[in-house]
Amino acid sequence: MGTELVHYRKKAGLTILQAAEKSGIGRPKLGHMETGKYGQWPDDVANLMTVYGAPQRDVDRMASLAGSCSGQSWLAPWKHLVPDWFRTFVGLEGLAESEFVFEPMVLPGLLQTEEYAQAITDATGFVRRDQTERFVSFRLTRAKRLTDEAPLRLHAVVGEAAFRLNVGSPEVRQAQFKHLLTLAKQPNVTIQIVRPEDGPHAATTGRFVVLDFTQAQSIAYAERVDGAVYVPNQDDVRTYKMVVENLKLVALSPAKSLNLIRGLID
Repeated sequence: MGTELVHYRKKAGLTILQAAEKSGIGRPKLGHMETGKYGQWPDDVANLMTVYGAPQRDVDRMASLAGSCSGQSWLAPWKHLVPDWFRTFVGLEGLAESEFVFEPMVLPGLLQTEEYAQAITDATGFVRRDQTERFVSFRLTRAKRLTDEAPLRLHAVVGEAAFRLNVGSPEVRQAQFKHLLTLAKQPNVTIQIVRPEDGPHAATTGRFVVLDFTQAQSIAYAERVDGAVYVPNQDDVRTYKMVVENLKLVALSPAKSLNLIRGLID
């Protein structure tokens, strides 16, 4: 929301001070709205978009989006457990219509079973042992996005190494593979596996995500060890989407990928 407000303000040729004067919204409040540190109320957003001379369809779209962002977040119980940069991502994921994720080394969090998530969490050491159970519950609550009334459409391309990773016990891994096959039966979930023998691909920098929205522009996202990079610039997002299409072509087809997973089940 903040990024789009900045985009329309700059497109109108206004400084933030000029926008504040024309809209009647205080300069500090407007600055916080643009950085996402202040909740964007539909009336304020519609006011700004009108000042910026945006088409009515965009005024309505942004006001509607602001309305959908209001209210208590389901993330509240975990707000002190999950870092701000990841809470932002999960919040965006909750609003997204579809998500593409590339994971070269580990199965995506949305696809993990409770036992697999527990084993991964224990192994990383990033979460204190007394908070592991709560963190796993957070992951499982997040995964419900795949089975909502209006479920997220997820397309995951996963490196074969993730299926060879020694996570938990053999029983944990077997249950995880069966879970993937069950999820893949849903029309909103697509899984592809990319192997070394399939040749080079464009995703040489590792894990990334592209989120698409009904009412907002797409966003790309990449994690670091201690944070994340959000890519709202649409020219840059288009580059990520080119990488997405390359990965889909290089990876095994969804049907062949599921056959590979079946072959891993005893």
